[in-house]
Amino acid sequence: MSTVPLFPEGQIESLARLLGECGSGTDITRVLNDRRLVDNSGESTKWRRLYWIFLNSQRKDRCANKVIDFIQSFLIPARFVGRSEEFETHRQELNAILAFSGIKYSADGKFRRCEVAQTLDEAEKRLNTIRVKFQGRRIHAEVLKYCRTELLHDNYFHAVFEATKGLAQRIRDKSGVDADGSALIDRVFSIECPIIAINTLQTETEKSEHKGFAALLKGCFAAVRNPLAHQPKILWEGEDDAADYLSLISLLHRKLDDCILTHMGSDR
Repeated sequence: MSTVPLFPEGQIESLARLLGECGSGTDITRVLNDRRLVDNSGESTKWRRLYWIFLNSQRKDRCANKVIDFIQSFLIPARFVGRSEEFETHRQELNAILAFSGIKYSADGKFRRCEVAQTLDEAEKRLNTIRVKFQGRRIHAEVLKYCRTELLHDNYFHAVFEATKGLAQRIRDKSGVDADGSALIDRVFSIECPIIAINTLQTETEKSEHKGFAALLKGCFAAVRNPLAHQPKILWEGEDDAADYLSLISLLHRKLDDCILTHMGSDR
């Protein structure tokens, strides 16, 4: 592709946040090294690293070509063999962001020029995925992993139910603890001997944040999953409730992305 004009800062942030959800920190580092993009950001959060690197690269080169090059290498279709739906979801959301620059990422892994979107509505209309149902809210890939089929069939009741079960399963997978609900959270996020920590737990503020996150997880199971397990489907409020619940579960997954596996967890 010829010279790509600089992306506005807000667009860079959107790209960084999206790409931060598309792979691990190790994946990001590998591609950065492969594309010879220097990371002097000092950031540990995935999207903040990419945000700094992309901005720095643009300022240095006076174009966005290296940003495009990173995306093309990071979202290469071969990485998603057996996960085609996940790739398509990421690709469509990426295209909604890039629509304002007249660029689209095709299914074959190549960038092409397209008509520039003039309004947010126009860009979002190009986002032909289930996320359109939720007014542009960004649904975490781990949520879609467990409830994509239900959402595609507008089955919001069971979509939220499956998403909350998926949240618990991710904590079990990450911690190695075979429990559920409050018992799972109390064991994994114990303030005295945590297996997973949201931060370094060095200060009272950090300990308070850790306790608050554990309370949010327990509240999600108590207020969302448990009532759904017993509530008749006919009483469900539908899309509006689903959007709010799935946004909450997405937030919890994003926090889990940056959680730390302690020495107790790493010994498992």
